Amino acid sequence: MEFLKSLSELFSQTISIQPSSVEFVEAALTSTTGPCALSYYDPDQICLIRRHMISLLQDYPSFKPSMEAFIHNNGSTVNLLTANGELHVSSSVPAVPLKVLVHENYPQMAPIVYVVLNSTCPVYQNHPFVDSGSGATTCSYLENWLYPGCNLSGLVRNLVKLFSHYHPFCYSPSSGLAHPNLFSKREAMDRLVCSLYYDVMNFSSTAEKEIAELSDIQVEMAKRAEMVTSMAIEHERERISLRRLVKNMTDEADKLLNWLKVHDERRFAAVIGDDAIVDAFEGVDERSKRVIDCLAGEMAMEDSIDALDKALELGVVPSGQYIKQVRSLARDQFVYRAKLQKLGSLSELNNYHYTKDYNL
Repeated sequence: MEFLKSLSELFSQTISIQPSSVEFVEAALTSTTGPCALSYYDPDQICLIRRHMISLLQDYPSFKPSMEAFIHNNGSTVNLLTANGELHVSSSVPAVPLKVLVHENYPQMAPIVYVVLNSTCPVYQNHPFVDSGSGATTCSYLENWLYPGCNLSGLVRNLVKLFSHYHPFCYSPSSGLAHPNLFSKREAMDRLVCSLYYDVMNFSSTAEKEIAELSDIQVEMAKRAEMVTSMAIEHERERISLRRLVKNMTDEADKLLNWLKVHDERRFAAVIGDDAIVDAFEGVDERSKRVIDCLAGEMAMEDSIDALDKALELGVVPSGQYIKQVRSLARDQFVYRAKLQKLGSLSELNNYHYTKDYNL
């Protein structure tokens, strides 16, 4: 009885569609050999596919059956029964060219749906259900596919409702909103998915823009950090070099001071002349010896201060070290002058400075 009932249903369906379409479906499903044979092998599956395909062609006469080779993501190729046609969702928007491929594991697996792309009507960018590059279509009906509650006609019917709200070619929301109680569960899920999709897209666009700005700031900060690090390294090298130079100059100044203390007689002999060298080194009394020592010491301090002045002008001695050394030398020079004044021999020192300034 069930077999006769199914034959009666198929007979009533074939009345409203073109015989050529039914004949094509019959011939395609019964051909099991050859390169164009479809990838359906179970008799019960073939009978079910025939009934669902004819039902789809009856409900939507604009669709025509065909066969098409399909390549899965894993590289396997199958021949599938396909329904191609234009889906009229509304009189105010263009029809949607659609391709529905019946999976080789139908009805356990959902059909594969594509919106046929064309250059005159490109797919709306960032459409929540249709990929703008390939036309691959997905929706909650396909994602929650479960036989026997789902079939080809129900799928196309759901796509009509879906595209009436979110047309793939020109997104234009409906002018009026129906009451939420009038929505089916799938329609409500599709609306919710679409709203969430656009919210995520807006958030992603804003987040990407902020990330790009922060990346630019990060690059600029990295450049500045590298510059500051380079400057700090250069300053550290310069500081070490200057410290080494100051140490060397200080050592040289100390050597000079020590040398002057040891060779005061020679410096003094060069000032008063070669004829009196012997007399200069050999004071006739204690007072003469003290005068010679004081004159030599004062002249040594003066020469040292002159040498430090030249070093400061050349920039080889820092100002702090210069002031410290000059202060120490000036203190010693003052002590020598005070001793000379006490000994009554300050005039010899003045004669020396006069001769020195005259030669300069």
